[in-house]
Amino acid sequence: MTQQLPPRPPVSPRLPRHRPDVRHRLLTSAQLRARGVSPAAAGERCRPGGPWQQLLPGVFLLHPGPPTGEERLHAVLMYAAKERSPGVPVQPAAGAPHRAPYPEAQITGLAALSLHGFGSAPGLLSLDRIDVLVPRRRRLRSTGRARVVRAAHPPVPVQRAGVPVAPVPRALADAVADLSDAETVRLLLTEAVRGGHCEPASVVRALTAAKLLTRPHVVDAVDSLLAEGRSIAEDRLYRMVREFGLPDPVWNVDLRMPGGPHLGGLDAYWPDQAVAVELDTRAPRTDEDALWSEYARKREHLERLGITVVHVTPRKLREAMDQQATVVRTALMAADDREPAAYVVVLPR
Repeated sequence: MTQQLPPRPPVSPRLPRHRPDVRHRLLTSAQLRARGVSPAAAGERCRPGGPWQQLLPGVFLLHPGPPTGEERLHAVLMYAAKERSPGVPVQPAAGAPHRAPYPEAQITGLAALSLHGFGSAPGLLSLDRIDVLVPRRRRLRSTGRARVVRAAHPPVPVQRAGVPVAPVPRALADAVADLSDAETVRLLLTEAVRGGHCEPASVVRALTAAKLLTRPHVVDAVDSLLAEGRSIAEDRLYRMVREFGLPDPVWNVDLRMPGGPHLGGLDAYWPDQAVAVELDTRAPRTDEDALWSEYARKREHLERLGITVVHVTPRKLREAMDQQATVVRTALMAADDREPAAYVVVLPR
């Protein structure tokens, strides 16, 4: 008599036994299918009281408890990322060319600002939804706790906490677009500059591109931002003179021809050497070409009078203060080799 063998147990899905990494706690429908889990089986495990839950369409969390902030971030990116070709791994093998883990998707808005370290941005768990930036051509809808934001030309993301995040100016614009509270907008914009995340000009450019400068509370916040940015730039200029041992200039002056026209204001001036420093804190809301022409005309006029003008931007002072100090020192040392400058009247501004 032939002995009958017991029926073979069904093949278990190839799911990771240990899930310390967030990408092992979250899987897409495609990843589950590759591990032998059918859509029906996944749905069965997501029933009330089951071991899994579906956070977003096609994105499953492999434990029943509330998702962490990190899990919410990765779930939104998994939902929004461009689908990979079959067989392309999420994590490249050692020695393989680097591939972005979430193609064509990056966190933006308040969640991105939180990841950039903004104290005035709410924590990830307190956000009702997380904004994700994708190319405009993508067919993707906002759903659940994922809000899709589109851009014709998305910026190059930066990495924060292991996820792709929109640069601060773009993240600010996407956050402000959804905010009506004037104080919150002011705090976010001020922290962007005061915290050294970016310069005012880049913020204003992003707000202009997003067509947000028609909103009165945003305009008021931008005015505060520009004043804050100029104050910070002036403080850096004072620090540059002090820390790099430059001779003391006269600060914030107007120049005039004796009994003649006004020549313009300067942030720092060394009368004995006829060297001036001018901070470029132009607001991009204005006609930049016209304003730059005005800057250029003033500089050319002063230089025809024998005055050397060093043009400095807030960004240069923040990122390369030593280089700017060298430029100023070189101009001061070269004064003896130049023809004497015309006599001008120096007045406090």
